[in-house]
Amino acid sequence: MLAVVPAVVPPLRAQRPEAPGVRLDAGRFTVVAGARDLRLARTLLAAAQANDSFPGLPRPAARVLIAVAPDAARFRQWVGPHAPEWGAAIAIPDEQRLVLQGSRAGSEAGDPVVVLRHELAHLALHERLGRLPPRWFDEGYASVAAGEWNREEVFATSLAMVWRTLPSLDRLENGFFAGATEAEWSYAMAHRVVSELAALDPVHGLGNFFAYWKDTGSMERAIRQAFGLTGEQFEAHWKARTRRRYGALALATNVSVVFGLFGVALLPLYIDRRRRDRRRIEAMRAADAAQDEAARRSALQALLDAGASGSASSSASLSASAGGEVA
Repeated sequence: MLAVVPAVVPPLRAQRPEAPGVRLDAGRFTVVAGARDLRLARTLLAAAQANDSFPGLPRPAARVLIAVAPDAARFRQWVGPHAPEWGAAIAIPDEQRLVLQGSRAGSEAGDPVVVLRHELAHLALHERLGRLPPRWFDEGYASVAAGEWNREEVFATSLAMVWRTLPSLDRLENGFFAGATEAEWSYAMAHRVVSELAALDPVHGLGNFFAYWKDTGSMERAIRQAFGLTGEQFEAHWKARTRRRYGALALATNVSVVFGLFGVALLPLYIDRRRRDRRRIEAMRAADAAQDEAARRSALQALLDAGASGSASSSASLSASAGGEVA
């Protein structure tokens, strides 16, 4: 996750705060926003200026317009009807323009600085390679450039890591158009693929790969020239690495969840059984106590009866003795 890094920027030109909108300019960036979002606009402009380079790419030179939508309705209006409902921001590379949600957005819109970095990475990649990258690579690269490592958390709890065949790179493209749940999986997969690709060359990262891709117009040839692997070999590599890293964890997590659900389902039965056992034990203890009390009373009565019998015998003997003396 990125933080806003203080940076020295040229003086910002803004309309008066009470105006219906503000415009801030610095370097190659222009931010337009409502007066309510002036502070957010300044934060975004400072963040864009402070961190304006992207992995494996030359420093971008194109001017960028960053539009901050004041509310959800305006955001939907600006991004157009074809953007997915679950999108938190959008980049329009052909116009070098971004649309982000303003301060009224909910938590699902994400950290605005990270979202900005993600969308700027789209523009930087497009400035270098045009329309060469497929959607999955575009999204995976933007996610890696923005430091969205939490994307991979979906693998740790995903049952799909246990039973599902990891998609080919060609099929990965389709997941971005199949709803929010499938798109989340596809974003995570794309992040994994691009991060594994960059890790193949610890020195140059994606730099040589992008240069070869630009020159040849072919991702397959660029992978061969930059990393010495065929596309098929790389696909086997990232799948094996992903399985090894997350497969066992996902299985353990899901097995734990299953046992947890069984535990929750069986808990009432266990409690009821415990109560019945407790009542049975208490009844047995009461019966034993009653039996002991009865035995104690029986023994006491026997002693009393024996004592009474002995006293009667003694009285009779005394009477007999007394009678003999008188005679």
